Amino acid sequence: MSEADRVPSPAAPPAVAATAPEEKKGKEPEREKLPPIVSAGASAPAGLDRGFKGQISTFNSVISTVNQKKEATENRSSPTHLVFPNIKNVRDLPPISLDVRQKQRISTDPLSSEMKAPVLPEPVLPVQPKTMKDFLEDVEKAKSSGDWKTVYDFYLTTFDSFPELSAAFKKDASASFNTIEDSGINTKFVNAVYDALLNTPQDIQKTVLKGIINSLLQEWKGPRTKDDLRAYFILLQNPQFNNTSTYVIYAHLLRQTASLVEADHHLLAHWFKKLSQKRFKPLVERLLQFISLRLFPAKPEEFPPISKCSWWIPSASKVLALLNTANNLVHPPLIPYTDFYNSTLDHIDLMEEYHTWQSFGNSHRFSFCQYPFVISIAAKKIIIQRDSEQQMISIARQSLVDKVSRRQRPDMNMLFLNMKVRRTHLVSDSLDELTRKRADLKKKLKVTFVGEAGLDMGGLTKEWFLLLIRQIFHPDYGMFTYHKDSYCHWFSSFKCDNYSEFRLVGILMGLAVYNSITLDIRFPPCCYKKLLSPPIVPSDQNTPVGICSVTTDDLCQIMPELAHGLSELLSYEGNVEEDFYSTFQVFQEEFGIIKSYNLKPGGDKIPVTNQNRKEYVQLYIDFLLNKSIYKQFAAFYYGFHSVCASNALMLLRPEEVEILVCGSPELDMHALQRSTQYDGYAKTDLTIRYFWDVVLGFPLDLQKKLLHFTTGSDRVPVGGMADLNFKISKNETSTNWLPVAHTCFNQLCLPPYKSKKDLKQKLIIGISNSEGFGLE
Repeated sequence: MSEADRVPSPAAPPAVAATAPEEKKGKEPEREKLPPIVSAGASAPAGLDRGFKGQISTFNSVISTVNQKKEATENRSSPTHLVFPNIKNVRDLPPISLDVRQKQRISTDPLSSEMKAPVLPEPVLPVQPKTMKDFLEDVEKAKSSGDWKTVYDFYLTTFDSFPELSAAFKKDASASFNTIEDSGINTKFVNAVYDALLNTPQDIQKTVLKGIINSLLQEWKGPRTKDDLRAYFILLQNPQFNNTSTYVIYAHLLRQTASLVEADHHLLAHWFKKLSQKRFKPLVERLLQFISLRLFPAKPEEFPPISKCSWWIPSASKVLALLNTANNLVHPPLIPYTDFYNSTLDHIDLMEEYHTWQSFGNSHRFSFCQYPFVISIAAKKIIIQRDSEQQMISIARQSLVDKVSRRQRPDMNMLFLNMKVRRTHLVSDSLDELTRKRADLKKKLKVTFVGEAGLDMGGLTKEWFLLLIRQIFHPDYGMFTYHKDSYCHWFSSFKCDNYSEFRLVGILMGLAVYNSITLDIRFPPCCYKKLLSPPIVPSDQNTPVGICSVTTDDLCQIMPELAHGLSELLSYEGNVEEDFYSTFQVFQEEFGIIKSYNLKPGGDKIPVTNQNRKEYVQLYIDFLLNKSIYKQFAAFYYGFHSVCASNALMLLRPEEVEILVCGSPELDMHALQRSTQYDGYAKTDLTIRYFWDVVLGFPLDLQKKLLHFTTGSDRVPVGGMADLNFKISKNETSTNWLPVAHTCFNQLCLPPYKSKKDLKQKLIIGISNSEGFGLE
């Protein structure tokens, strides 16, 4: 089993679910209190808060002070004399951490379905007490009669112990467990029991929690059985844990789940992936809220001191990583990866988290950077920007020290990456400048066009990016091929003597991220996956870079027709060898000459058959997306990483790299309206009111054209519309003129049109016919 296929465990430091120590040395600094995140699935159920407010002190005090495990075991049969021993004695969560020095990508890849869990003993189970139909009938009778004794007895027995819990919900109590894909649990029955629980009298809800406490306090001898794992699977779905008064119990459940061995985590991940989206999403929201309220409690007195429960957040983070792995096992995922973001983390000291992660490596220090899937793209951008700024300052300071040590007069220009280029020789001048000033790539970028007066306050830099990207990606330039079916560019496979211009494109993308410039580039998602393979440049120059596993899905994002044809080949029911008459060989046209390439040694003599067609398709895709463009992409990879070499890249998903480079496709024109600045107009002027009435009524494609017309890109920076610094200026010209845009400054010059109809007509003409007009 490969490293990427492993579930996080104490023995797998680079895995995403690497957890943290029991406690940090010394006291944690107090965090600023912020309002807790309120999510759709995380609010307290009706009536539950009222019943438990008075219980929190009882649970806390009893759990933390009484140490009577033996007595608890003896008295567990009595529903009225339950004793809560000291939960501190539950098996500790072993310290696990991530070593950033291992130069591997933090894996969120799915687990290998071939991984075999060890055969665990199947204990003799209690007899299954009720069917789902029996239970629902009992609940209806209790609601009509007011007598809840039968329902009370069911909950008391079911949640009394792990074996009882597993037996109650097992599809067939006498059947053995045979497959990793099936937990053997009747999830519909589990859902019905939990849905009914929130509407039962408070004594029943308290009884369930008492049973869970006793189960968690049971002394364990030997490894967990499969029924124990089923019990954890069931208990983690308990909606009672939405309420803060149950957090002490919830924390211990999370701690025990987090400390399970890797094989057990593997089973749980495959079981959780079988849940419906409706049931899976609340599990994630519950854990995110648990972390948020532990960081910023609305009522600090509800929880134990942070010094005594520093393991709460590490345990919750590891269980969250388990759910993230389960989510990635399903295609498409149960929920978007953005649903794992915890926006509360935007308000903590992210750089402290990042430096802890960088500095301590495989040590006893927890950092949220060990779990990058919970950090939002906005927070990651802050980490990358600040890390970039620190590198910029460090390099600029060193340049200054070197000047002074040589007794040379300091010059402010030494603090910047100064680019002097001619418009007529844009690509060659840019390549020469960047090659000559390779040591300055991490300094702040400033651009000067030769023969033009002007101080670069950001506009010239953006214009340089726009002009260069537009020229390099032009089909006549031959570096990239534009695929009309997928609306994206891909690397030309034509062989050449010098791949330095591909390195230039990589440097441009790196500089854009470094200098917070959004580029109008259309690469497929596969490109960003390759760009992070690996995320840290290998020290051995012979190590291949930019090579990643590719599938028909990746090919479909670039060449959908070819991908469809290969899929048809895989599903063809006839005789592939006789009907297709293909071999393990591909043909490509290069400068008018057809060239052939073998997909494997002697491929031109190996026919494609029904038996080997899967291998043929995989080798064909690998050739197109990896091997045929290896030198081009390797130059591109090294160019990007020459600017962005940072451990912070290990925090990013390929989709997030794309958003950092190109911006987000999600438009919010109301947010743009709120953040727009005006020059010569006031936001209450009639022309401006007409403008926003028209724009907000545009379909999405026209809104994107407007954004592209005014900013040079139809995407939004990571920080949202406010980061565009969009401005509308009054153009004192004839109202017969079309609007004009200064894309380098995100500025729209609007004549004072007298009617909404006239404004709409002129605006649509302007934004729909701007291609080829050049830059203002």
